[in-house]
Amino acid sequence: MTTESKTTAPIDHLRFHRPHAHLAPTFGNDKFALRAEAFARFFGTPTFLGAQTLVVLLWVALNVSGVTHFDVYPFILLNLAFSLQSAYAAPLILLAQTRQAARDKAQSEADAQHREALAVANSERQAQAAQNSAQLLELLEQNTRLTEMTKTLTERIESLTSEMHQHFVRKDAPTS
Repeated sequence: MTTESKTTAPIDHLRFHRPHAHLAPTFGNDKFALRAEAFARFFGTPTFLGAQTLVVLLWVALNVSGVTHFDVYPFILLNLAFSLQSAYAAPLILLAQTRQAARDKAQSEADAQHREALAVANSERQAQAAQNSAQLLELLEQNTRLTEMTKTLTERIESLTSEMHQHFVRKDAPTS
């Protein structure tokens, strides 16, 4: 008796996501891209907002209190700093949003392909289960027929045995 063992290759669960791996980093893979992405992500954090508020308060306090007067009341230098910051922040944030949308779309497409593959595999399993059920029902019917035939044959054998017994008992019985 030989046993055949099927060895299947391990299933790559990320097979639908791998074609979109290049979209993982928002700005690319080089040093500038990684720092730009970190900077764009930092803009929306409470730490950034708190630090910016603290810098503005210190700026205004230093210039109003008379300690130093490097930017007097209309705070033109502070406005220039905010303008410069927004000139760089807005494009970085928009780029990050655009690339995130591309990643989300690719992820959605990969998930849809995965769900479709699961649906196909499920329908194949259901078809195989239906075929197995039909085979089992056929085997059960064959077993029932064989059981009935065996019962009929057993009854027939008992009947013949009884007839033979009666036939031989009559012949061997002493005549008086």
